[in-house]
Amino acid sequence: MSNGLQFGAGIWLFGQFIDRYATNAYGPPVSTLEAIERAGRVGELVGLDINYPFPEEDLSPEQVKEALERNGLRAIAVTPVIYDQRFARGSFTHPDPAVRQQAIDLGKRASDVARILGADYVKFWPGQDGYDYPFQADHLQLWDFTVNGIRAVAEANPDMQYAIEYKAKEPRVHLVLSSSARTLLAIQEMGVNNVGIVMDLGHSLFAKETPAEALQLIARHGKLTSIEVNDNWREWDDDLAVASIHVIETLEFLQAVERIGWQRPILLDQFPFREDPVEAARVSIKRMRALDRVRRRLNLEALKQAQERQDALQAQQLVFAALVGLDGGEEQA
Repeated sequence: MSNGLQFGAGIWLFGQFIDRYATNAYGPPVSTLEAIERAGRVGELVGLDINYPFPEEDLSPEQVKEALERNGLRAIAVTPVIYDQRFARGSFTHPDPAVRQQAIDLGKRASDVARILGADYVKFWPGQDGYDYPFQADHLQLWDFTVNGIRAVAEANPDMQYAIEYKAKEPRVHLVLSSSARTLLAIQEMGVNNVGIVMDLGHSLFAKETPAEALQLIARHGKLTSIEVNDNWREWDDDLAVASIHVIETLEFLQAVERIGWQRPILLDQFPFREDPVEAARVSIKRMRALDRVRRRLNLEALKQAQERQDALQAQQLVFAALVGLDGGEEQA
């Protein structure tokens, strides 16, 4: 991050929000082009992750690209919608081979759109691929369906980068690709070089991981394609503004981002159901920049020595010294 933080966002941050209670939504419908315009008003975003197919049947990739450029943005990623009603029983893991093929075909079409938009990668979030009940499915069969389906798309498009965003659950009670380690293992079995991982800070918290640890593990294996940030209460994927709850873990995550030498945009993945989306994005960016300033105040040599001793209290004291102005030794009365 030697040149400073850069930010992108998922286009859904600027759209209409619906949950299983407010099925009539939390606001009026928002078109793709309107969402892009909202994103442009944030002022500090460089690009968006775009869902495909677009909700508007008559909207072309060229029109989306023009709207992005008009608002000073670019396409960072394209995410095929493999989690809607058609794929309610699974996308790559659907029991019907014809539907599994539809998911593969959609991944290939999304790849074509990504080329038109100039996106860096195509992202798979297989949120319907999993199970809800004991004995519901053959677990190894679900695993094989997942590995084979994503591999089929990647092998058909060797020039395109793909990335998997893992998540513990939702909408399925248990997702096949639920953690960083499981996703790394699946990619290893795929045997392709163009599939990586989207490391979502909130998903890592939700999976009961330590995000800084998971990030560095993924990077060590050369599979880190993108980073997304938000926060939650660790019991659900709340997609709150960054550092709303886990301030110190977000700070440690930022230090890990610096340590691996990350130079690409960090994407905001938030669902501001009841807040203004433009302001929610701005708040997260301000917090990330503030925490990055805190990170730069860390006494890294003293921290390294404390970590070599595994001295938890001294390490924490050094963090608090940077965070709230303590002297790094004794707390001030």
